[in-house]
Amino acid sequence: MVIKTEELYRIAKLANIDLALHDPNTARIIINKNKIIDTNLVPGLSVDPKKIEDGVDINIVLAKGTRVRNPVHLCFGVTHKKAIQRILLNIEIGENSEVLIFSHCVFPNAIDVKHIMDATIRIGKGAKYSYLERHIHSEEGGVTVIPRARIVLEEGARLKTEFELLKGRVGSIDIDYETVCEKDSVMEMTAKIDGKGEDIIKIREVGNLVGEGSRGVLTSRVAVREKAKAEIYNKLVATAAFARGHVDCKEVIQGDAVASAIPIVEVANPKARVTHEASIGSVDAKELQTLMSRGLTEEEATSLIIEGLLS
Repeated sequence: MVIKTEELYRIAKLANIDLALHDPNTARIIINKNKIIDTNLVPGLSVDPKKIEDGVDINIVLAKGTRVRNPVHLCFGVTHKKAIQRILLNIEIGENSEVLIFSHCVFPNAIDVKHIMDATIRIGKGAKYSYLERHIHSEEGGVTVIPRARIVLEEGARLKTEFELLKGRVGSIDIDYETVCEKDSVMEMTAKIDGKGEDIIKIREVGNLVGEGSRGVLTSRVAVREKAKAEIYNKLVATAAFARGHVDCKEVIQGDAVASAIPIVEVANPKARVTHEASIGSVDAKELQTLMSRGLTEEEATSLIIEGLLS
């Protein structure tokens, strides 16, 4: 039994999951650096965390046919100002099962914190897996986030991922996700990031539509202001009949910020179809003028437009 400590409540409150601590029907695992400070499981869900140097090695298995009613909370916190946190994550989602995981990454005091995640995920036949990643950073921008994921969707499986930075500066983030989609599977991956100061944003997402009738969408919404930089690389490859895919990248830049977008679509079957669209530019002048005419300052109007882009 894990005793509820002040450390636990502090991290849970920052992640906005403090109410979940009192719900026996809500699964969770909460980690501060490499220290496991709370766990709770539900039937059909197995979580085996092991402490390693600078982090945790976690195996998560959802049994065949299990449908988890409430979201599962994974909270990876670092309350230290300087630290390295390495997360090794192996996830197996059983056939015809269903789960929604909220992953909370909380670094409120970071001056020099590095968070590294290496994930291997297999989603079984007919299963549904949603992974919503929410970040809370310090205002100093002293966080380096390096997530890597290799994902396989078996026949008829569905995957939905979303990445959002809810509070604080980005610092540096380098996302690298790659999926393999088998017959009739569906993949949706979305990233929404607002960079400022000297933040650095790199996103590489690749979807391989190898199964007949598989579908995939890669969506990026990125804003960079001041001296921030963004590099977006999205690629969809369709090699199977009736595969369908779309790449959608939109970036807004201001000040001395720099942004680049590389959408790649590759089709190796005459019965497959993949489309793409990408745009990079400043805030729309007409929208800006309209909002300013209603009493907003230029800065307030710009922030509102960017919020709309990232919503």
